[in-house]
Amino acid sequence: MKAVMAQAFGGPETLTVVDLPDPKPAVGEVLITTEAIGVGGLDALIRSGALAAYGAAPGRIPGQEVAGTVSEVGDGVDPTWIGQRVWGFTGIYGGYAEHAIAAAETLVPIPAPLSSVAAVTLGSSAMVAHFALRHAHFARGESVLVRGAAGGIGVMAVQLAARGGARAVAVTTSSTERGDRLRQLGATHVLDRAGQGEPDAPASYDVIIDIVAGPDLPSFFTKLAPNGRIVAVGAMAGMPPTDFGTPMITGFQKSMSFATFSADTISPPARRTATADLFAAATRNELKAVVHEVLSLDQAVLAHQRMETGEVFGRIALTPTPS
Repeated sequence: MKAVMAQAFGGPETLTVVDLPDPKPAVGEVLITTEAIGVGGLDALIRSGALAAYGAAPGRIPGQEVAGTVSEVGDGVDPTWIGQRVWGFTGIYGGYAEHAIAAAETLVPIPAPLSSVAAVTLGSSAMVAHFALRHAHFARGESVLVRGAAGGIGVMAVQLAARGGARAVAVTTSSTERGDRLRQLGATHVLDRAGQGEPDAPASYDVIIDIVAGPDLPSFFTKLAPNGRIVAVGAMAGMPPTDFGTPMITGFQKSMSFATFSADTISPPARRTATADLFAAATRNELKAVVHEVLSLDQAVLAHQRMETGEVFGRIALTPTPS
């Protein structure tokens, strides 16, 4: 099979198309013949070496999620999965390939009206945004700020907050054009990366969903309302300063809180249920899969270059044949 391997830590150029034997599913696993492969920010962080201290290694196939048809099952897996079109989670490796292994407990059938590209565009991004808002105890009528809203998780958080009845959905983003597109998805106020901008934007927010983190994170505590909550779901700008929580302690009387969120803390059945519900919502046109571009597997370098320049709005998907 054709696959893309990150041969060494470094830039997008380290991604190389290789020929490998088809993998075989082990106990509890399935083999998926891929139709679409999600490209995410975590793939780029792993490739660059930014997560080496957390066990990421070179010489592996990137990619966390795929959509396609189950072609083989391992021991202990219901054989009726064979022939079904599914979304599957491959872990932190293994997705950028014509055939990918996924744990059977992660599989979600893809509704007929939903394309495989839409499935991997929604997939983990929509599920993370859904549970991040739940982790923040978001309630109808509250105000939400999505920091770094133009990426895969961000565009889903905007839509889900609006769909959930937020009083206001503000976003931080890098350009007017991106802001206009986010308004079409449900944003009510567009701010710059520092959280400044429209004079009629809320002065404070009940919930901040933060995909960015980095050195500017502490300044966003000043934008929390009393009992406000920041939930960090990523660190695309790097780690925050070690004293990032000082503004929270300084503003003790506002009862602010900060939390991180990882989908690893959600049980597989709950993840499957949420993803299936989100797929169903997309088939009813209640959610939009925001696809920046569809590229072929051998254009993985270009996909990562697009992410490096910050031009991606939504997500890129790869297909195993030229698009």
